[in-house]
Parts: sequence; C-alpha cells; structure tokens
Amino acid sequence: MVSRSAWLKSAVLLLGIAVVGLPVNTLAAYSVLVVLAVLAFTGEVSAPGRLWLAALAVAAVSIVAQSVLAPPRFEEGHNVFLPGGPTRALEQGLPPPVYKQMLAEFDALYPPSVRCKPGVGTCWQDQGYPATLYAFSADGIWHKTTASRSVTALDFTDPVWLHLSFVNSMAYNWYQAAPDLHRADRDRRFWMGLTRWHLAMPWFEMVRLPAAYVGGELCWRGELMWEGANGDYSRWPGDGCRAIEARDAGKQIFGLAIRPGTLAMQLTPPWSVRLLRWAQGGAALAGVIGLLWLLVRVRTRPALFAFGLVALACLVIAADDASFLGGARPFDGGDDGLFYDHVGRTMLQHLLAGDVWGFLQGGENVFYYGGPGLRYFRALEHLVCGESYFGYLSLVLGFPFVVLALFRRFLPADWALALIILFVAVPVGTLFGTAFVNYEKWASHGFADPAAYILFICATLPVIGSAARGPDSRFLSAFFGALLLATGIFMKPIVTPAAAVLLGGAGLAALYQRQWPRLAGLCLGFLPVFSMALHNWVFGHVFVLFSANAQDSNLLVMPPSAYAAAMRELFGLHAGGATRHMLQQFVDWLSGPGETAWTIPLNAAAVGIVAYVVLRGRRFDPWLRLLGASALAQHMVALFYNAATNRYHFLTWFLTMLVVMVWFHDVAIGWLARRCPALSQRFGAHPLAQRLASGLTRLQEVSA
Repeated sequence: MVSRSAWLKSAVLLLGIAVVGLPVNTLAAYSVLVVLAVLAFTGEVSAPGRLWLAALAVAAVSIVAQSVLAPPRFEEGHNVFLPGGPTRALEQGLPPPVYKQMLAEFDALYPPSVRCKPGVGTCWQDQGYPATLYAFSADGIWHKTTASRSVTALDFTDPVWLHLSFVNSMAYNWYQAAPDLHRADRDRRFWMGLTRWHLAMPWFEMVRLPAAYVGGELCWRGELMWEGANGDYSRWPGDGCRAIEARDAGKQIFGLAIRPGTLAMQLTPPWSVRLLRWAQGGAALAGVIGLLWLLVRVRTRPALFAFGLVALACLVIAADDASFLGGARPFDGGDDGLFYDHVGRTMLQHLLAGDVWGFLQGGENVFYYGGPGLRYFRALEHLVCGESYFGYLSLVLGFPFVVLALFRRFLPADWALALIILFVAVPVGTLFGTAFVNYEKWASHGFADPAAYILFICATLPVIGSAARGPDSRFLSAFFGALLLATGIFMKPIVTPAAAVLLGGAGLAALYQRQWPRLAGLCLGFLPVFSMALHNWVFGHVFVLFSANAQDSNLLVMPPSAYAAAMRELFGLHAGGATRHMLQQFVDWLSGPGETAWTIPLNAAAVGIVAYVVLRGRRFDPWLRLLGASALAQHMVALFYNAATNRYHFLTWFLTMLVVMVWFHDVAIGWLARRCPALSQRFGAHPLAQRLASGLTRLQEVSA
C-alpha cells in the first residue's frame, strides 16, 4: 500500500532536491541526493509538524545562502562544426579567423575523397546543419545566457563527460564510419567500460570569462584561439597554460576539436571564486545534513545493505558503460535512443517557449516510433537533470530494490537475498534475459524497453500486495499500481498483454471480494493508458490505440496468416518456406534473450513449469499464478512478433524466472530430497553450503 511513511520520505527527497537546486546535472549533486534517498527510505521519517517547519526553515536558509555565496558564472557555448548549410549559421556567427582555421582543419581531415556521396539519404551531407551558432543546452534553462549555458566550472579531458547537447540531435543522424565523418567510436573490449565511447564528431568549445576570473589560469591540450584586445585571434596549439589577465575579461576563447580526442580544457579560478564555490557547496551539503538530522532516524544496517546494493549496481554499469553514470554518450545513428533524446529536447524547447500544444504533440501526429512515453520522460528529465541522464539512471538504480521486494513476496528472505545478488552481480543471467545488466545496457543506449519493464515490475507489488495475505482494499495502492502499469504501456506497448492479464485478474478478485475502493482505484489508475489513442485522434485524426508500428513487418514477423500458410503446408505433407519460417520463430522464441540454441531445452522446460503452475498449481499463491499467466501472455507475443530481438522479451523471461524459482523452492527441492536423500544430506552438510547459509542469515539481519 502507499503508506503515510512513503509520502513523508518522498517529501524529504523533494526538499533535498530543492536544497541542491536545479538542474541536478553533476555527479556530486546526484550522489548527495542518492545518499539522502537511501538514508530516508531505509530509515524512519519523523512526522511532528514543528520538525517539518524547522526543516523548511533549514532548506530556505540553505537556498538563500547558496544564492548569496554563488560564484560568478561565465558563458560556455558549443556546437558541431559542419561548414555550409542553408543558413550558414557558423560561417555568419563565428569570428572569421576562427571559422577559417576550423574549415581548413575540417577539409584536411575529411577531404572529398573520403566523404560520402550526397543524395543517397544516409550521407551526412544530406542531413541537418547547425541552425544557430551555439547549440541549445538544457543545462542553460535555469540560468539564461546567449550561449549554450552559463557555468561555474570547466574541466574536461573527455567530451563524453562535458554534456554536449548537440551529440544526440537527429540532425546528425549519421551512419558513416571512419575515415569519413562519423558520430563516435566504440571500444568493444569488455574491460573498457570506463572509456567505452569516444566522440568523433568535429566540434568547438567557446568560453567568455568575466573580470572575476582574472588571476586564474586556463590550461589546455589541443588547440585554442584566444581573442585579443583588438578583436584579433591568436592561435595556441599544443599543451599549455596561461594566466587570465585583465585584458581577457569578456573576450572569447575557442577550443577547436575538429580532430577527435584532441581537446581538453581546465579552468582554475582565482582563490576568491574558489572560496565562493566551496562555500556554496558547503551550504548545500549543510542543508541536506540538516534535513537528515531533523527528519530522518537513520537505521544503519539497512542503510549499509542498500548502499552495498547501489554500489554493486554501479560497478556493473561502470563495467559495461560508465558514461551512464553522469556522462552523455553519443547514441548510435538510427537508434531509438537518438530519436527519443532529440524529440524530448525539442519538446522541452516547445514547452519553454510557451507552446504547450507543441509539447503535447510529442514530435508525431500519430505515434509510430517505438514507445511513446520515453520522449515525454526525456523532456522532463532534461528539465530537471539538464544534459545528463540521471532520471533514467535513478530508475535503473532503484530496480534491484523492487526485484528484491518481489522475491521476498514469494520466497524466504535468504533465497531472496541470494537471488538478488545473482541477479545484479552475476552475468550468467544474460543468457536468459534475467540479469540486471540486460536492463542497464539498453537503458544506457537510451531505449524505452527497460523503462517499460521496470515500471511493470514496480506495479506488481501494489497490485498483488507486498505480503502473502494479498493486496489491501484501499484506493491509493490500487490506483498507483494501475497507473504504473499504464505508464509502462505508455513507455512500450509490447507489455500490454501481461498488463491486461495482471490488471484483469486483480480487478476480478476485487469484484469478487467486493472491494469497491480498490476496484475504483484500478480503473481510474489505468485510465491514462487511453491518452495514446486520444493523442492520435486529436493530432492525427485517426484511431490508433497505441502506436502505428504494430503492423510493421520488421516487428510482426509471424502474423496469423503466416501460421495459416504453415498449417496448409503441413496438412499437405509439404514442408515449405512457411513451415521453415514458423520453426525458425519457435527457435528464436525458445533461444531466449541469450540467442543460443543450447538454452532451448532449459527455456522450454521453464515455460512448461509456468504453464503447470498456472493451470494445475493450486498449492501455489494465486497471485503467483496470476503473474505466471501474465508471463504466458507475453510468451504469446514472442510467437508473432520479432523473437530474435532480445530486448523485446526481458519482461517475459523475468516473470518466467520468478515463477520457476518459486516452483523450485516449493516443489523441486522436496522432490530431490525424497528421491536422493543421501545426496541432499551431503550437500546440506558441506562446509561451503553451511558458510553460504550463515552468510545469507547475517545479510538477512542487516537488510531487514
């Protein structure tokens, strides 16, 4: 249920965000909020009004102090460098010496002999060009500037961590590879997660420093062009440092990054600015500590366990792609991630301009491209988190805790703890689509699938109840559970069959038990799912329930007509192309997300176990059987839609895994003990098994 404590803990987190300030786009600010969230949600939050008034006062004082102590900001602008274009924005806006130098380096690096041929549609010369001198940046929303953004620090050696907003614009949806102009280079070696991506797009960086930075120092690697007193520009190639002088105030400094990986810049401000920066950070940190001291009673052991689980998840993410932990990697050309990020940023610009209608339109009159919801999520994420992806990261980092709660719902605590450690830390689950890395990998790619599955799994506990007695009869828990299901469908309509079975079963149970408030909550919470059909009708004047790509032959690879053709061939004792197509679909389905043939027997056995639990397993929790029925509904999707694309079916195999683990605990272990008593006794008496059991018991005490 949605308890009063949950509301209070959420309020603490919101106060913390207000103290830290928007946008939350630095790893330091985000880390402080993660610590606050862990301590608040694992602890106990006080309810007396006087403490909340004191907390509001502390937050207000911290915010005012940060405003007073704020260091002076300076303008920072950036953009891709592409000569030409219909508006010739760069040629018109850049100082002529700077533009001439960048053009010469661009032509030398990308001579006509290596450039793709225009007119073929996929060539970069057929795509977009910069329409303004500096790219729009969501980091600049809360502090207005004529450049991309105003900042208080500049320190980068890798542009992936600089949050360059233009890198994920659909205007630069390039497919080319080196030596031609291309988006990025990926280091596929598994141990290179910290530096997985290298930006290959030509770009430039501009800073304009105010007088407050006189006495500081700018160091760089690569090539700078520094504006002089008379508006001329001197070129500073190579590595070097230079003191900021009075004559540099208000002048532009351009960093040239035409050749990939050559530019790095570090600005060391004078002591007066550094002291203000530290004082502002200290005021924010003191405000957060004050909130914790006034409102939260910290429970050390559960907090340590939660921090350990977060750290384990972060290690897995870093090993795969560390840029997800605060960077802004360039998404692949043609990928869903590039589309969602571009449309979300465009929608945000509509909203900032007061064009609410353009924001709601979502970039399409009729939803077609993937899941409709992620574009709206991206727009709000950029509003709160600037040019970072901390919103999606938060969803991913919270996922293991939801999975642990679901395991605990049906399994003993020691089993749940063992499974969550295996789920997060052991990559063998990737063969079956049941590992944390499956979700973080595609989330870091910017796809909507993980968000849809995480939201669905988050919805299960409010819908089925967090304890064996089942769900309570209250309105709010049912409402939020159904709302999460609707949001999951909004993210990716492929989860609709499972959501329909889960919600339908819960609704029938509420109707049978005459839990009218719960039934009303399920209905009203799920109502927003029809916003997709409303959008398509209002903007496109057609009735499309979810998105128009449901009939795309790349997705619906095995329509009912294909099965009918295969049946005709079989009845005619002739195994032709339709039969082979059907058999390949079965192979793709049972190969699972691991896409390996040797997992087919295991996956087939797992599906059989789920069917047994659903159809004949009266000894099992009825809500587990309902989740099993949801899994079978999603398995039906794999019989018609593209089963070879593994990310479409993570939810299917996750629910399957959950039911199989419960069956294994409740049935298989007892059966093995009866059939092989001596082996079972030796296994239980083995020192390693006893140490494992002892460790899980201690971990259970910590995590309770």
